[in-house]
Amino acid sequence: MGIGSRYYKPLVAAFEEIGWDAIALTRRGFEDKTVTASRRLDWSYMDEIDDIHDAVAEARTTYPGRPVLLLGHSLGGQLTAGFMMTGGAVDGVITVGGAIPHYRLFPYAGVHLALMGAVIVPALTATFGYLPKPAFGGPGARTLMREWASMALTGRTPFPEGKPISVPSLVVSLDNDSLAPYKAVEAFGKNMFDRDALTRWHYTDAEVPVGATNDHVAWVRTPETVVSKIHLWWDAETGQSSGF
Repeated sequence: MGIGSRYYKPLVAAFEEIGWDAIALTRRGFEDKTVTASRRLDWSYMDEIDDIHDAVAEARTTYPGRPVLLLGHSLGGQLTAGFMMTGGAVDGVITVGGAIPHYRLFPYAGVHLALMGAVIVPALTATFGYLPKPAFGGPGARTLMREWASMALTGRTPFPEGKPISVPSLVVSLDNDSLAPYKAVEAFGKNMFDRDALTRWHYTDAEVPVGATNDHVAWVRTPETVVSKIHLWWDAETGQSSGF
């Protein structure tokens, strides 16, 4: 939320370092500073999910016969689940810091999240027609941020929930993550994924190399430990050493 594809260059480079092809998908409103959310320019969760459908179709065409994995970070984890729940098909799913942002799943009764969902997001989007900076996620599209706010209050996703995701899936939580706490990630894993297809990994502080971080946002800048875990997980799932 609030981040465009350029931020993920180190993650793309880390995958390429192990011999995998990787692409950071562009996000509406966060690629071109002249085209951001506004009263006139609005979009929803389903619009972004449709963008993923298009990107996966393009990857299938560009790399025919090769496995396609979809990694979603934070809000991207929710969008990844929405993609799968709306007929999307990939060979494997990874989420990092993806969670159900229901206020009841957060420490201290999630008062701050309930306030965001019930007051701040509705008020700001009504006043400005979008969610302006410095509000969390800004500049955010009016409809998407209102859908997020509703999920924060109710725990119900803004996309239809069908059968649990049954492709091999790795759901990663991050130690001491205030934006996607362990309990919220656990709920996400249990609600969205088939138990037999799910692998859970909690990236603890003790596993963080010197000079790196497992911060909710900044882990992307030092992603080698996460990429290594994904590589080992996929090799175990496929029963072979993979090279994309």
